[in-house]
Formats: sequence, structure tokens, C-alpha cells
Amino acid sequence: MFKVNENFCLLKENYLFAEIANRVSAFSKANPDKKLVKLGIGDVTLPLAPAVISALHEATNEMAMSSGFKGYGPYEGYEFLREAIVKNEFIARNINISIDEIYVSDGAKSDMGNILDLFAADNIIAITDPVYPAYIDANVISNGGKNIVFLPCLAENGFAPMLPKQKVDIIYLCYPNNPTGSTLTRAELKQWVDYAIKNDSIILFDAAYEAYIQEEDVPHSIFEIEGAKNVAIEFRSFSKNAGFTGLRCGYVVIPNELSTKTAEGKTLKLGELWLRRQATRYNGNSYPIQKAAAAIYSPEGKEQTKQMVAFYMNNAKTIRESLIQLGFTIYGGINAPYIFLKTPNGMTSWEFFDVLINEAGVVGTPGAGFGSMGEGYLRLTAFGSAESTKEAINRIKTQLKL
Repeated sequence: MFKVNENFCLLKENYLFAEIANRVSAFSKANPDKKLVKLGIGDVTLPLAPAVISALHEATNEMAMSSGFKGYGPYEGYEFLREAIVKNEFIARNINISIDEIYVSDGAKSDMGNILDLFAADNIIAITDPVYPAYIDANVISNGGKNIVFLPCLAENGFAPMLPKQKVDIIYLCYPNNPTGSTLTRAELKQWVDYAIKNDSIILFDAAYEAYIQEEDVPHSIFEIEGAKNVAIEFRSFSKNAGFTGLRCGYVVIPNELSTKTAEGKTLKLGELWLRRQATRYNGNSYPIQKAAAAIYSPEGKEQTKQMVAFYMNNAKTIRESLIQLGFTIYGGINAPYIFLKTPNGMTSWEFFDVLINEAGVVGTPGAGFGSMGEGYLRLTAFGSAESTKEAINRIKTQLKL
């Protein structure tokens, strides 16, 4: 009889957001006359920028002509997009990244799981807690999750993780953070780079929300930190800054300096391994999608995406300031589109989720779904419309009985 990967049996029965969807569906069936305001899942709601739409149409029209038709593209992505990324995301910030260190993909979530193909199953993996659950699930599927070390992130220290007490091989960091909305300063991030250098570790740095950073001392890239190119891979996405959740496009930055040795002493460059992996398992994003991504870096594209980010951060400000006035303890919402609130009256996160949906008709995300240290918190997203955001706050203010 054939065998399956039994690591799937080790996963929780329901993915966090699938469980939320189930509860929302059950509530809606039982209360067909009540309209919910959903501030749970971090999906964007604004339409695509006009510059992106225009680029999609132009690229599609090109594909309609034999002279402009594109089949398989480069595994690492089209040069025009990688050049735009390097110029606007790195050179503009005085970060020394070259085009051959950029690998275009269909998004950060896929890459954060797929990157595990490069690493042996017996590596010790450090993951912050609370954390985006896909990190954990990807490791469980890949290696059973037996070698995960959790790094508690507590409100007392701004949800910044403490350095591991034991030696770890791979470190997941996400900043600005999902779900807490917290950030690391350059000095704090330098400690992690120094740790990785000292311990021959590698940092997997998720920078999907860097466009939302408002404060000066918060790095947009780990490569702003000296020595990071020797110990870090960075993951970027166009989903949150340009609304590409439905188009799917992102990229990985793997520095040429990043290498390791086999047991026999052979040097292997991780960028070369990743490109080989992609050539085997991935045929690249389509030409129209990559043209759309490049349009983000046009003058009009920059302005339009800047306005989108500002719109969501205004929602975050509305949620943050309103809930503080109502007496809630709030984290995040300053450099990230997420607000992490402490549940009132000692409720568990799922208990408060149920109270919030039943009394106010507002959907959040229970902190327990992000790990044990997320218990006692609930995440709200600023990705709703301005109207739904204000409606949610008004309902919490007038209908929640605490």
C-alpha cells in the first residue's frame, strides 16, 4: 500500500483562518438578518491601483500578438522587474543588493514554506510566539516540527523576542510583526544578526509589511544591518503594499555571500540552490503579473500605492485610538496594519472572539491561533474599508457589554 506524509496528521485539524470561517458561517446561518463586520483576515479591500490595471491590460495585449507573446519566463523573474526592485527597494535606501540576488515568486507565504527544501530536516528551528501560523505548519509538514524552539514574545518587552538560550540553526523573524504589529529597532535587529554570525545560523526575515513603517529607527530591510548579507534571506510581497493578494507576486532576496558547506566540505551558495529548486518545481510568475508588479515602481504607481498604504494606516489609527479611549490595552497599529488588543476581564481569546461576534457582529482573529503566547489577545486588521472600520468601532462602543 502506498504511504502518505504522515506529518500532515500532526497539523491542527483546522488552519486558523479556516476555523474562523467556519464559526462565521455558523453565526450567519443562525442569524441571517445580522450583517457582520469582518476585521479578522488580513486581506486587502481597495481595488488595484490604476497603474497596475493599465500594465495588466498592456501586457495582455502584448500577449495577443505573435511579436509580443511570452511563454516560459526566466526562473528568477524578468530582468525589468528585478531591476525595478533593486533600484527602488534597496539602492534607494543605500542597501547593496544586486539584480542576481532577487528571485521573483508568487508570494512570501509560498516562499517561506518552500525555502525549507534547501535545509536538512534535523536543523533546530527558532520561531517567535505568537507567530503567523504558516511558519509552524510548513515546518511540521516538512520535518514533523520536532526541532522547533519557541521564542516567547511578551507585552512587557514590546513583543520583541529574546535571543535563544540554546544554539539554533534557522531563525524566523517577521517585522513589522504579524500578528502583534510590533517592530525591532536597528540595534535590536543587530543583536540577531550578531547571534547568527556567532552561531553559524541563518535568519529567514519576513518583511512583507515594511511599506507600513512610519518611524525612522525601524529598518525596512534586514540588509540595513551590517553583516546581514552573510546570514539572512529576506522575503518580500506585493500583496500588502499594492493589493496583490489576488494577483500573487513577491520575491526572495538571497545574497551572493550566503553559503554553507556540506559534510564533505564542499561550499554551496544558497542562491544557486534556490534557483535550482525553482527550476525543478516552479515555472515562474506570468509576464502580465510581473509587468503589473513593475508598474508599482512607476511615478504614478509609487504615488498610488503610497495612498493605499496611507488609507489602511488611517484605519489602523482609527481603531487604535478609539479602542484606547474605550479602555482597551492596545499594541501595534503604528508601523503595521494590525492592532493586537488584550482581551478584557480575563477572557480567553476564543471567548472574546465569540462575545465580539455575538454581541457586536464584529469578527477578529483570536490570539491563541498564533501560538500559546497569543492567548489573551485578539488581532484586528486595518484592511477593511473606512466605513466598515468605523462601523466596527461604533458597534464595539455601543453594543459590547463588558
